[in-house]
Amino acid sequence: MRNLKIALMALLIFVGMTNMNAQDKNHPWAINFGINAIDFHPTGWAGSDATEGEGNLTDHGNPGGFGDEFFNLEDHYNYLPTISSVSVGRYLAGGLTLEVGANINKITVVGNSTYGSMYQNEHNPGDLAFLSVGALLKYNVLSLFGSEGWFQPYLIAGGGYNWIDWEGAGMVSGGLGLDLWMHKNVALNVQSQYKHVLADTDPYFRPYFQHNLGLSVRFGGKDSDGDGIYDKDDACPNTFGLLEFDGCPDTDGDGIIDSKDDCPLVAGPVEFNGCPDTDGDGIIDKKDDCPKVPGLAKFNGCPDTDGDGIMDSKDDCPNVPGPKANKGCPWPDTDGDGILDKDDKCPKVAGLAEYNGCPPPIITEEAEKMIDMHAKTIYFNTAKSTFKPGVTEKLDAIVAIMKEHPRANFMIEGHTDSQGGNVYNQGLSQRRANAVLKYLESHGIAASRLSHAGFGEEYPVATNKTAAGRALNRRVEINLKK
Repeated sequence: MRNLKIALMALLIFVGMTNMNAQDKNHPWAINFGINAIDFHPTGWAGSDATEGEGNLTDHGNPGGFGDEFFNLEDHYNYLPTISSVSVGRYLAGGLTLEVGANINKITVVGNSTYGSMYQNEHNPGDLAFLSVGALLKYNVLSLFGSEGWFQPYLIAGGGYNWIDWEGAGMVSGGLGLDLWMHKNVALNVQSQYKHVLADTDPYFRPYFQHNLGLSVRFGGKDSDGDGIYDKDDACPNTFGLLEFDGCPDTDGDGIIDSKDDCPLVAGPVEFNGCPDTDGDGIIDKKDDCPKVPGLAKFNGCPDTDGDGIMDSKDDCPNVPGPKANKGCPWPDTDGDGILDKDDKCPKVAGLAEYNGCPPPIITEEAEKMIDMHAKTIYFNTAKSTFKPGVTEKLDAIVAIMKEHPRANFMIEGHTDSQGGNVYNQGLSQRRANAVLKYLESHGIAASRLSHAGFGEEYPVATNKTAAGRALNRRVEINLKK
């Protein structure tokens, strides 16, 4: 029993040291305490020389096969009716926790001791003091699924050192455990480990199972911003904040957390997400280009006094409606012909709308028909832009009509049938139209009155499937430019 008291004192010293160490660390920690039970029976050993009733290093009875009577607490478990297991753990990362701890126990010896001369008659029968210290890694299985909750199973792997009656040996261990969190910081802890002792020549040190039942209490934490709220509970761990906002700040004191406050440095009402609206136009100041003058949302809070759809700052006539194309001012009609200057090709001379504000060209309908009739008789040599005999007479008649109407302008268009390639026909029609234009110019018609274009086979007036149709499509048109 004296040895047992010494072991208990060693355990308390160990726990005290780890507690002080934990209090020096500004990270999440947990302390675990409870009872432990040791069972040699399921490992199949009861002493190297033992026979039934002689020196069995189990509670009672003979050794079994591996795992035999694993839950036989009454016959095989060795435990103390007091706190006999204490450990301190620190969370690392990725579901891993490093834990160091110590256990004390008493091992009941039944029958005569047969463990060699060193122990002969010293424990016949009696209790052997047991002490173990070690470190282990605990892996939270639920971390595989990114889950946290009140139910947390974990795997165990570790190692340490055992003493039985102050004879020591190393050991390695593995097992399972379960934390049932009854409170955010307090859990019921159950775990079971298989411990393999690394001294198989000494009958005291054989494999055994150790079971623990106790409580786990989490403590400690980091408060980076010094606002009195631990980082793990602080939604803004690096910024001083308020408890009512889970540690986040409300810099302007308007009762809206900065992260939800569109204007965290200037107080404003909730309906505008904490931003002010000085001019009361429903547009917050930071989005209002004219924060001191009521305006419209479509103009970022700036006014449109005349309602013409142009904000005052871009309206040359802010008090008189006008179109945007004229910078908000009404269009003038200089010649008073009812056609605004912007649409009037002759803004200083009264004209007609059908002539874009210009006076109509002085030409009769009959003269236009005569030009069209003569143009239809302009024939060219095959695949050329030279005229056939007699064509110049028709051209001279057209020149005479044009000279009688000096204000009329004309478009000369060349057309072909579909025979030949598109590119060739296009070029041919262009050359023929140009030949007519050059003739008219050479006979006194101003070049400014004439323009020309070739359209190839693009605009047929008859079918290209017959000779008669193709003849109609090979033509020159002279049209009045409106």
